Amino acid sequence: MRRPRGELGPRAPRPTEGAICAGPGEPWSPSPNSMLRVLLSAQASSARLSGLLLLPPVQPYCLGPNKWGDRPPGGALHAGPVQGLQRLLEQARSPGELLRWLGQNPTKVRAHHYPVALRRLGQLLGSQPRPPPVEQATLQDLSQLIIRNCPSFDIHTIHVCLHLAVLLGFPSDGPLVCALEQEQRFRLPPKPPPPLQPVLRGGLRLEAALSCPRFQRHPQHHLIRSLAEARPEELTPHVMVLLAQHLARHRLREPQLLEAIAHFLVAQEAQLNSKVVQKLVLPFGRLNYLPLEEQFMPCLERILAREAGVAPLATVNILMSLCQLRCLPFRALHFVFSPGFISHISGTPHAPIVRRYLSLLDTAVELELPGYRGPRLPRRQQVPIFPQPLITDRARCKYSHKDIVAEGLRQLLGEEKYRQDLTVPPGYCTDFLLCVSSSGAVLPVRTQDPFLPYPPRSCPYTTRDPAQRVVLMLRERWHFCRDGRVLLGSRALRERHLGLMGYQLLPLPFEELESQRGLSQLKSYLRQKLQALGLRWGPEGG
Repeated sequence: MRRPRGELGPRAPRPTEGAICAGPGEPWSPSPNSMLRVLLSAQASSARLSGLLLLPPVQPYCLGPNKWGDRPPGGALHAGPVQGLQRLLEQARSPGELLRWLGQNPTKVRAHHYPVALRRLGQLLGSQPRPPPVEQATLQDLSQLIIRNCPSFDIHTIHVCLHLAVLLGFPSDGPLVCALEQEQRFRLPPKPPPPLQPVLRGGLRLEAALSCPRFQRHPQHHLIRSLAEARPEELTPHVMVLLAQHLARHRLREPQLLEAIAHFLVAQEAQLNSKVVQKLVLPFGRLNYLPLEEQFMPCLERILAREAGVAPLATVNILMSLCQLRCLPFRALHFVFSPGFISHISGTPHAPIVRRYLSLLDTAVELELPGYRGPRLPRRQQVPIFPQPLITDRARCKYSHKDIVAEGLRQLLGEEKYRQDLTVPPGYCTDFLLCVSSSGAVLPVRTQDPFLPYPPRSCPYTTRDPAQRVVLMLRERWHFCRDGRVLLGSRALRERHLGLMGYQLLPLPFEELESQRGLSQLKSYLRQKLQALGLRWGPEGG
């Protein structure tokens, strides 16, 4: 009988149909992970090879060069034999024919032909309702060919062959997959060793600790105190800024550390610009802490005089911190309220925030600095200071007592007897506001003007409106420094200004609110608080 075209040797004996094939040198045992076993079973489904069948055809020469030389020395392609062999592989009608085309002319086989053969094998097994029988010797010989030649594959060819072999169901611990994985490991660049951590001392340790995200989320007070004992020459502006930001962010009112920052600011005055100084001063205003360092305020006044025209936003930020401390220098106020400064910042990107801060500074001048005789912010430039609840309150609203206090007031007084989240001039948001007659009766808010005049009149007793405005101020846990005893600077400033404008304040501390168990206890607590001010409501209150 005439041998088929291209066949170099006798055909291997065909085993019984449905035999399970293994890699060379080992029997193929039925395995639940073997895709070949599934395909050869009666319930074979081509869907299991969808990933394989959807792979795009492998193009010649796309897998990179190898030692067999896909290009001749002159650079021209072996278009005829190489591409011809690829077409034969792509049109093979059985696994045995695939193996014959690969084995008959080894000089024409290139690295990229093996992924083509594996892909065609998957198509043959998955594209027919009843896949053809797979000869064990055929798969063994194909595995041997790939194992023998894979040292010459480039990394992309190895990756594609490994992917296809896994899809075809070759065992993960079999010779073919193991050989490809080993070659893949050889091709991958080794991981560089982790850098040695230098021994950090003093300020460097402080900088490393404060820069660590985990440390920022979970502050360790004792470690900060120990690191703050670094020698002065080891401390840099960057380190001290990190420390100041850490204290402000976590509301840590640590006198030892704050005094260290104040001393550093005084000692390094000549080397610091206003952009650094604004960050160093931030925790003092936020934590409501005036340092004992005697040169602290004179130093800041000199820096403001030197840097005010260089960085307008930094200048206003420094004054905001000093406003919370009630230490506003007149000379700096003269500068920021001057027409030249206001005109200069009007065309800058940060004009809205600067105008808001200037409005607050003007309010502080109006209420707290009766002796100031310099320029003021023009009325047309003034904007509401805080027209909405502060960001921290909005972020923690689910932890706030505001909703339950509102419900208690509704049941106790009625909805018409109070206003919630009302912003009063010049822009302070109140938690709850009541209008009270001269006899102490709580009046319906809709019948009264809830706002007191601003600026406040010099002789309040001559006004026609005898009603008082009572503001219930929630003092939540996050309104205080971490020790829970000192109000944050912004909170203290708001309460101070509302009191100076004529509002009667009724603080509701978080310790007292947290001790109330249920709405009934809260109503009793609110009743006692209001009655202690002499307030009356209901039928007896008019």
